[in-house]
Amino acid sequence: MGNTTQRRLVVLDRDGVINRESPDFIRTPDEWVPLPGSIEAIADLTRAGFAVVVASNQSGVGRGLFTADTLEEIHARMARAIEAAGGRLAGIFVCPHRPEDACECRKPRPGLMQQIEAHFGLTLRGRPVIGDSRRDLEAAWQVSARAILVRTGNGASTEEGLDAGAAVEIFPDLAAAAARLITECEER
Repeated sequence: MGNTTQRRLVVLDRDGVINRESPDFIRTPDEWVPLPGSIEAIADLTRAGFAVVVASNQSGVGRGLFTADTLEEIHARMARAIEAAGGRLAGIFVCPHRPEDACECRKPRPGLMQQIEAHFGLTLRGRPVIGDSRRDLEAAWQVSARAILVRTGNGASTEEGLDAGAAVEIFPDLAAAAARLITECEER
């Protein structure tokens, strides 16, 4: 992966950040619909030297709403859209368990973040983790990552529930957050 990956890595939640959120789960590849500007934002991050990683709770698998194979098909569709725009995903990390399974990988627990750290051989301390739900922020905080909230998906209601002074940066959407991260790299 090289030194660029060591320096620049960003973790994204999937539903509500990259694609539209659904209270009924995204159950088929056809139901996966990217949010405006999200695919281009991932391509921009890739061109700026970021390794872009997805970390997503997908309890629909554990609930029997769709299979692990269907989830792979959904992710293949996402990856193709990103690649067509000139981007690339460095990895997709998924928790397939139900909330009641009490696993360590389901956000807000830090298991997925720790899997990413182990896979890339680095710490997420200070690295951006972008999500739309409080559980995304809490998972980021547990590994001392840079918590970033987008107002898409559940983000606007999540923002309303944040404590004053919470350690989180807030952006309208993934494109705005990505633009800020890229600008910071250019300023160094």
